[in-house]
Amino acid sequence: MPTVLTMNDLRVGVAITHDKQPYVVIMSDFMRTAMRKPVMRTKLRNLITGRTLELTFKPDDKIAEADLERNKASYLYVQNDEYYFMDQTTFDQFFLNESQLADQTKYLKEGLEVDVLHYEGKPVTIQIPKKIQYTVVEAPDAVKGDTATNTSKTVKLDNGLEIKAPMFIKQGENILVNTDTGDYSARAGE
Repeated sequence: MPTVLTMNDLRVGVAITHDKQPYVVIMSDFMRTAMRKPVMRTKLRNLITGRTLELTFKPDDKIAEADLERNKASYLYVQNDEYYFMDQTTFDQFFLNESQLADQTKYLKEGLEVDVLHYEGKPVTIQIPKKIQYTVVEAPDAVKGDTATNTSKTVKLDNGLEIKAPMFIKQGENILVNTDTGDYSARAGE
């Protein structure tokens, strides 16, 4: 039997069932106005279709947590808009399409270990690590005088992603990227 959640449990990343479909909360905003009961405004993404939905929940609403199974898989490659993975336990290969993965696709790189979420025995989406290590493949040289202030430059990573990084980052260095924000986090190993 699924766990029953209240509106206060609806944080980003929580999976719920709505209209017999699994959804993940991608935005939640607690609102309280004068003379009215508080509500939780949410934006949900369907884990099967990838479509988004905006719903508002009241304090007395009972929300069913989605019954999801998790296991580990490795990212293999992309072909058209199908992203292929290999289950690390059974070694079975499967794919998820771009709409199921949303913005996570830009952080994928070959061999990356991810958590796969299964709904009713079928893989529906993944969760990537909060920080992922990449190698800088292109980084313009710092210009003398630019380091006096907190400036940044655009660097290209080994998976093709371009991000802003501090001026001291050089080509060939390994860095960590925060996948929640898409920002440079630190040099790898720091």
